[in-house]
Amino acid sequence: MAQISQPVPATRSAELSPALPAVARTLNPSRLALPGLGLLAAVLYLANLTVSGWANTYYALAAQAASQSWSALFFGSLDSSNFVTLDKPPLAILPMAIAVKLFGLSSFSILLPEALLGVATVVVLYLAVRRSFGVPAAFVAGLIATITPVAVLIFRYDNPDALLTFLLVSAAWALGRGLEHGRIRWALLAAVLVGLAFLTKYLQAYLVLPGFALVWLVSAPGSLRRRIAGLVASLVTVLAASGWWVAIVQLIPAADRPYIGGSTNNSVLDLIFGYDGLGRIFGNSLGANLSSALDGLVAGNAVGPGGPTFSGSPGLLRLFNDQFGGEIAWLLPAALASLAVGLVVVRRLDRTDRRLAGYLLWGGWLVTHVVVFSFMSGIIHSYYAVALVPGIAALAGAGAWELWSRRDQVLARIALAAGLVGTGGLAFVLLDRTPAFVPGLGFGILAIAAASALVLLIPPAELDRRLVRGALVAALVAALAGPAAYSAATMAQAHGGGDPAAGPSGDGSAGQTNTTENTALVDYLLANQGSARWIVAVEGSQNAAAIQLAAGQPVMSMGGFTGGDPTPTLAQLQSWVASGALRYVYLGGGGPGGLGGAGFGQFGGGPQGITGGGLSGPGGGSSAVITSWDTASCTAVSVSGSRASGLYDCSGA
Repeated sequence: MAQISQPVPATRSAELSPALPAVARTLNPSRLALPGLGLLAAVLYLANLTVSGWANTYYALAAQAASQSWSALFFGSLDSSNFVTLDKPPLAILPMAIAVKLFGLSSFSILLPEALLGVATVVVLYLAVRRSFGVPAAFVAGLIATITPVAVLIFRYDNPDALLTFLLVSAAWALGRGLEHGRIRWALLAAVLVGLAFLTKYLQAYLVLPGFALVWLVSAPGSLRRRIAGLVASLVTVLAASGWWVAIVQLIPAADRPYIGGSTNNSVLDLIFGYDGLGRIFGNSLGANLSSALDGLVAGNAVGPGGPTFSGSPGLLRLFNDQFGGEIAWLLPAALASLAVGLVVVRRLDRTDRRLAGYLLWGGWLVTHVVVFSFMSGIIHSYYAVALVPGIAALAGAGAWELWSRRDQVLARIALAAGLVGTGGLAFVLLDRTPAFVPGLGFGILAIAAASALVLLIPPAELDRRLVRGALVAALVAALAGPAAYSAATMAQAHGGGDPAAGPSGDGSAGQTNTTENTALVDYLLANQGSARWIVAVEGSQNAAAIQLAAGQPVMSMGGFTGGDPTPTLAQLQSWVASGALRYVYLGGGGPGGLGGAGFGQFGGGPQGITGGGLSGPGGGSSAVITSWDTASCTAVSVSGSRASGLYDCSGA
């Protein structure tokens, strides 16, 4: 390995590979790389964008509510009358709410901000990688990030992960700026961006912090004392940027704000340390024990059940299983190998060298996410893997360029060829899981990878430049054809619900069911709303979505996301009925004749373990006692032309 320990002589934009044709050098391809990546990302993320309808109606509901009410935007409420919030912080709703305000409520206005965030993420990632490794590595990194299947899925979907990924990549870019001259203001900007990411998806945002802290401590200019001081200031900034909203919500009396969805005790802290925090990582038992240890600090804190992981059993190879593999695994081994090679290559360089900083930054990012996602035993969805994309792309791009620029050395050629064949072999394995999808593609990738590897093993001085260029193009095809095919399949089909999946085996059915509307019922409720704050109360957010997105008026989502939150109590419901704030209650479930179409089972359990059944489920405040009161005290209503059953008029209760 000592043979490849020499510094790479040229990584800046003006010093391009001699393999590039003269006409390309004349056109200065370094100036075309970023616009080209941006255009490709825009095509992949915007084309056929509305195929998924509302996508995840849970977040579409909140966006619609936020466009009508500033308070609903602040709290992240599911309706503009502020009954219950999302089980996530509200920042991810802001871009969608702005788009709805500008363009009106539609699938396009809900999903457009996510696609634009995807394009912006690719651009910022390119800029961040270029700072450490140069234009060729940045271009390859941007290309990998753009076409990774889980990125194509999430940047066309209304889950919080699109904004989360953009903010964290932007934080990495800002930190890279700060490393150049040790300017603390850039580190503080990175800290603010991580804090905003926390207000997008809580504790997942903090997974980048170990890598960020390591690279600042090792590679920032200045004395050790100055670097430690920068870390302390950044930590304080992260906590302040993360905690201001939490503090305000906790200080507002519960009677003056919506119920905190997903919590067991109407507390944001319960979500952070419970259902959305320790419960996700440790699952039922250990998460509950750790939460109990925090009870002395946070009164009433509790962790709900870990629930189903949706993504296979925890373990070292989880990211290669049937759920994760086709979404993210294509270049994961190559990225980890690139990290190892890169650290060997730069081991003797000055600690402030940009390439060392780049490997520490993206290596820390990737390794932390891989370890946590592989072994967390609580709820985990395969689409979480979009957070791995920047680390994989940056390291794979850097490693490929590192070895390509040294291909006059035998060890570099062997490593490059072995990595290419290994990547092609993994693509074959992943594609073999869906044999009906593009038959023969896996064998074609293997053949191209092997042929390219053989050419790359020959010393470049003995090869014609045209053959080298052909081998380079073939190598890129072998490495990227598999994920590109899965991404094309992802673009072509609808996705919906709480657990979307990329690729040809992704679940496209829910994207249709969760947009089901009952026009006759909606018209009836609007005509008879009067002065009520909510046109109807229903069990769970999916049934609420079927009415609220069609009517444009607030619907009470009893029990929150799955119907399992302990809200409302019977006394609260009776009080709203008595005051005229609520007249109608709908007790019908999903499925035929109902509103939601797909029911709640696809989402898994809420904090109380409800997997379906909503109001009649165990543990929720919206429980059987409410159902009994409604059916005994309210009047059943039959709406002409409606398929829905279970509507009750409680005005005379």
